[in-house]
Amino acid sequence: MAAKIRKGDKVIVLTGRDKGRTGEVFEVRPDAGTALVRGINLVKRHQKQTQNQEGGIITKEAPINLSNVAYVGKDGKPTRIGFKIQADGKKVRVAKSSGVEIDG
Repeated sequence: MAAKIRKGDKVIVLTGRDKGRTGEVFEVRPDAGTALVRGINLVKRHQKQTQNQEGGIITKEAPINLSNVAYVGKDGKPTRIGFKIQADGKKVRVAKSSGVEIDG
């Protein structure tokens, strides 16, 4: 199945601690059904010191389920994503609310 949320997309969080916040997807994990969104779902990790990394408490993004994020359209509102086959046979993503092609 083609990915509806991709790297570089601007998304809004629908549920949870960060509900209503927006961020950019920088990694998608399709096998787990999750994504990493910059500045969203931050957790603190206690990092042990290694030869090339300093120890201490670091803050990093944790994966968030794809069902808990929605693509943000050009109008700034969350929208669902569908697919459309163009005349030349190319498959493109389409915003369901406005019908605008997302990537063409």
